[in-house]
Amino acid sequence: MKHLVAKIHPDDNVLVALTDLPIGTPVTWDGITVTTTEKIPAKHKLALQFLAPGDPVHMYGVLVGKAREAIGVGGLLTTGNMRHATDSYDEHHQRRAEWPVPDVSKWQERTFMGFHRADGSVGTANYWLVIPLVFCENRNIQVLEEALVNDLGYARRKSYQPQTQELISLMQAGKSVEEILATDLHSAENGQHKPKLFPNVDGIRFLSHEGGCGGIRQDAQTLCGLLAGYITHPNVAGATVLSLGCQNAQVSMLQDEINKRSSNFQKPLYILEQQKIGTEEALVSTALRQTFAGLMLANQQTRQPAPLSKLCIGLECGGSDGFSGISANPAVGHVSDLLVALGGSVILAEFPELCGVEQELVDRSVNTATAERFSSLMKAYGDSAVAVGSGFDMNPSPGNIRDGLITDAMKSAGAARKGGSSPVVAVLDYPEPVTQPGLNLLCTPGNDVESTTAEVGSGATVVLFTTGLGTPTGNPIAPVVKISSNTALAKRMPDIIDLNTGTVIDGEETIEQAGERILDYVVRVASGEEVAAVRHGQTDFIPWKRGVSL
Repeated sequence: MKHLVAKIHPDDNVLVALTDLPIGTPVTWDGITVTTTEKIPAKHKLALQFLAPGDPVHMYGVLVGKAREAIGVGGLLTTGNMRHATDSYDEHHQRRAEWPVPDVSKWQERTFMGFHRADGSVGTANYWLVIPLVFCENRNIQVLEEALVNDLGYARRKSYQPQTQELISLMQAGKSVEEILATDLHSAENGQHKPKLFPNVDGIRFLSHEGGCGGIRQDAQTLCGLLAGYITHPNVAGATVLSLGCQNAQVSMLQDEINKRSSNFQKPLYILEQQKIGTEEALVSTALRQTFAGLMLANQQTRQPAPLSKLCIGLECGGSDGFSGISANPAVGHVSDLLVALGGSVILAEFPELCGVEQELVDRSVNTATAERFSSLMKAYGDSAVAVGSGFDMNPSPGNIRDGLITDAMKSAGAARKGGSSPVVAVLDYPEPVTQPGLNLLCTPGNDVESTTAEVGSGATVVLFTTGLGTPTGNPIAPVVKISSNTALAKRMPDIIDLNTGTVIDGEETIEQAGERILDYVVRVASGEEVAAVRHGQTDFIPWKRGVSL
């Protein structure tokens, strides 16, 4: 049954509007009825009790802000009448002793069809990488892409060239500006132009970036760590690397980072240095030969059954709204708990969006060292933001605020629900890899693409990406499953949304039911079913330079 409002936690003193509430609307929750004193848009919050200036505002059972001015019962909470606020936290606080493990008997014998690697990991895809060690090689990367993608059958992006040709024809026929603007252009053809020459290779991915030289030496080291994470990734069969030769990100640095992650690295890896080889033609021709040979080797690999414990899922959100924390995120949190119970790994990142829930994560840490590392990284990140005149409180975007997330703590409390309730087994600093099963926290920005790029670099083989406003984000090598928090978004942008959890808001499904539906879809995706981002050729890749990014 669909309700007008929801109260997320028994200790909360606000309600969430599940639909637009006109002024004077009586709403009831747990036997308490309040009447709206102003229009409350869907996804926004109304006061359940009178709030005097300075009074705390609680959601999800935690402090998410304080009143700037008096807010009457049934009044709308806004950026004008409340401000960001969080409770302090202590890494030496008594930690949670036990975790109620969910029943996973129905999943225990399930398998997915993945690519088994020599190191024991299992990929959900089979890609070949072409990587520049420095931005100076981006043009050569583009030349290789133009030479390889179409003829090998990997062209995926929809072409709008026919529409341009139609516009040219209209202009040449003497049509006016007004007539052209009113023209309904024909839909472009979609799909591959040629069949794949290597059917067992999902694609060739070209990881262009703006790093590798300039900046500080730590940037080069971090970039090499990230690139090594992609090269050693279970979803990657091998790689071609182009180096100029004189940049900060040296080949030896990349090789050291690869050895850190895979001491017995056995994948085909071709490294070419332009300043040693000479001409562009010699470089590109050599790269083409070696890449083609690598694809022949990669094509020999096929999908084989693997237990769900071999999955590593990244947990991400972007374009969040006021429903994300009560539908999509907790549903993904249930997936997280199910996978952990099955022996798999999950990654919760976006440290600016864990602001306000630090104590809960500290309490869930398996030992003091894990709690202390999380606390140290959070405080260092927060201090670095303040040092340049910013802060975690500036994290919510205009879209977040417009759709009900009016403080960072409110946004964070909902975002953290993607991590479920399992113990925190490890805290990783970017771009460290996941090395043990369970819930891993990874220090990244809240920026969607930077964080998704980082999660995959740390080992995520599938990413669950929740959104309330809609975002086309994808990744070069890991399928990014887009999950809408509300049904209206799923209907408005069906080309980028894979799953809808607006069913929870609509009263058609429980969080647990939605979570099980998501996990069932993950198994299919891990076995090769394409998600929307892959169909669209959405391969976003943005390395994080360790400056301030929220």
